[in-house]
Amino acid sequence: MTDKGTGAKGDRPLGLALKRGLRGLCPACGGARLFRRFLKPVEACPACGERWAERRADDFPAYLAILVTGHLLLPVIVEVNIQFDVGTLTQMIGWPLVAAGMALAMIQPLKGAVLGLLWAR
Repeated sequence: MTDKGTGAKGDRPLGLALKRGLRGLCPACGGARLFRRFLKPVEACPACGERWAERRADDFPAYLAILVTGHLLLPVIVEVNIQFDVGTLTQMIGWPLVAAGMALAMIQPLKGAVLGLLWAR
């Protein structure tokens, strides 16, 4: 089965699709933006015509963002508690804000990568 402008499905390079998706570009051609709003992909790529409205990443990007945030933030939290005497209230306010900021910064690139994965496979 071939898609408009993308060649046979077996010819789709996974690594390139993931890189383009992480950068917010169309995984098929890399010639146009993948998102029209924060997490809303374009209906179809204006450069190659690949349809993105039909592909759904669902909750997988959010799970990845939570997983990566936890794995990156936990060692930092432990090290800060070992090295410094930080108050409980400061930590109760600070760490959730840092975690939310990290997750928000990662969610769109991760959704692009998941869409690239769906397109390539």
